[in-house]
Amino acid sequence: MADEQWRTRRGGVETALRTSAVWTAVTGLLADKQAARPTGDDRPLRVLDLGGGTGGLAVPLAELGHEVVVVDPSPDALASLSRRSAERGVAERVTAVQGDADSLAAIVGDRLVDLVCCHGTLEVVDDPQATLVALAGVVAPGGHLSIVAAQRLAVVLARVLAGQFTQAKQALVSDDGRWGAADPLPRRFDASALRAMVEQTGLVVEDVHGVRLFSDLVPSALIDSDADRTALLELEAAASRHPEFAFLGQLGAAVHVLART
Repeated sequence: MADEQWRTRRGGVETALRTSAVWTAVTGLLADKQAARPTGDDRPLRVLDLGGGTGGLAVPLAELGHEVVVVDPSPDALASLSRRSAERGVAERVTAVQGDADSLAAIVGDRLVDLVCCHGTLEVVDDPQATLVALAGVVAPGGHLSIVAAQRLAVVLARVLAGQFTQAKQALVSDDGRWGAADPLPRRFDASALRAMVEQTGLVVEDVHGVRLFSDLVPSALIDSDADRTALLELEAAASRHPEFAFLGQLGAAVHVLART
């Protein structure tokens, strides 16, 4: 079962197996920020989503009252984002900008952001470290950076289960975590290496955990009800943070890093 399937099960961003754990972490962080503000400070929190595409994260965040800037190189994706935000009644809180990491400083200007999200993008940029530096540069004092990136060991296991043992070994030992020339992803990361890359920007890493530990390996027929999906999500959350078995987080299809200024 190849990891490129990146299956999104039934439900929205809050409940889909691919996104639920990250959504919970991000919205919990934003809720804490709102609660910590001085009395009378009710301005919307400002979020920047690099590579946010059609707004799978941005639109639900705008529905919570946040102001979201989506920076993406694809005009087609941004057009879909604009339609989606209008349909959901949050167009005034979502700004779509065509660009990339090199343009972030100019886009943000003096209005640094409370949260920067880079989910599923670091794998495909030309220079991941330079991208992280650019992201860190637009985070406001006291703000946070959220990184979600593909993880190496998940594809090793997926290639083994598919009987592709040579590909599994290549993914395990290669510098970029790829299983061969036909691999659709330019790179994957190990949690420890990604943490070090984020720390090199000067940010302080607060949390690192694996997501989608088991969900990409479970047949869809076994996760056909809300109760089944909830149970699987709870299992993944418990496994990724278990005091003795937290190493299971390294098997997640992705790793989620939260860091602050």
